[in-house]
Amino acid sequence: MGGLTGAAAPTEHSDARVDVAIVGAGIVGCLTARAVLDRLPGGSIAVVERDAVAGGASRRSAGLHFPRGASAPVRRMASFSESYYRTLKREDPQLPIHGLDTTVIAADARADRLAEHYLPGRLRRTDLPPPGPAGPVRLPGGTGAWQVTGGQYADVAALTQRLAARLRPVVRFLEGTRVRTVASRPGHVGLGLSSGATLTASKVLLAPGPWLADPAWRPWTAGLGLRVKKVVALHVERRPSPTEGAIVFEDEDAFLLPVHHRGHWLFSYTSAQWDVAPDAADHCVTPAELAEARSVLDRLAPELVPLCTTGRVFCDAYSPDRIPVVGPVDEFQNVIFAGAANGSGYRLAPAIAADAARLLCPTTVPRSHP
Repeated sequence: MGGLTGAAAPTEHSDARVDVAIVGAGIVGCLTARAVLDRLPGGSIAVVERDAVAGGASRRSAGLHFPRGASAPVRRMASFSESYYRTLKREDPQLPIHGLDTTVIAADARADRLAEHYLPGRLRRTDLPPPGPAGPVRLPGGTGAWQVTGGQYADVAALTQRLAARLRPVVRFLEGTRVRTVASRPGHVGLGLSSGATLTASKVLLAPGPWLADPAWRPWTAGLGLRVKKVVALHVERRPSPTEGAIVFEDEDAFLLPVHHRGHWLFSYTSAQWDVAPDAADHCVTPAELAEARSVLDRLAPELVPLCTTGRVFCDAYSPDRIPVVGPVDEFQNVIFAGAANGSGYRLAPAIAADAARLLCPTTVPRSHP
């Protein structure tokens, strides 16, 4: 995993041809580039990004990973991704991936479902309430706490940029470059770029995050049944101690995360605003969003409400069955879509990337060196 062998990346911005073009330089796009290089050593890859590396959803990601999935496919992806990140961190201990104690709070009546949704052997019932930003979190009657092994969080933007930096010697990155057109033909795909150049690739990966409605690929993504939902998280302005971990409120689909590298906590809750456009919002927390988030937090940890005056706002793509979508979208099966991770882009990115790489490079080429 993580081999970075390949042909030297060209530096010119004229028309070019590559084996694989990846549209989107978030965590999914960069991990897919790594996975393609592992399957196709010496192959030529270009990553096209409308902004900068990690400039979209990856920049705003909470970066929480916990070993959970409401369905068997998602549990498979969560298990694969957990192992992948563990290996990645072992190979480079300086990567901004940090182990994290995690506690799940849920109704006692849902204990059986809880055990089904988490990976086997990861839950242990505890009578101790977890420490939170303002003291131990209270356990209302009829609820219980479970300690979870395998949790971690990452500075997703910094991690993605580190991965891209390691890829640059062998992968061509076209930042600040928008894909205007995608033309699939037998054996190749042509990408018309905002720079005026044309990039031709044997296979193309679309990893656009919430930019599903971009005119260049909207005809293909429109039939996938995907929707874009707003994601709002409040910043709890209290510095976490080094020993404090994440608290997942299972029944509310919310969590408190100590963001140690930023010096505050994050409260993420489920927003019900659908069909938003990533470029339409100004990404500022509105009074209505503050009130909505505080109303949820008031039921869980009311002493934190006065500490929540700021936050982050963005959006993410969701699939109808809450399973990420990875598959061809054109008639020639040259264009692969990967995404709709349902708010779990970082958590499931390695598995999404591995599935996408298998479609982009169906046959693995043996390495020509030890």
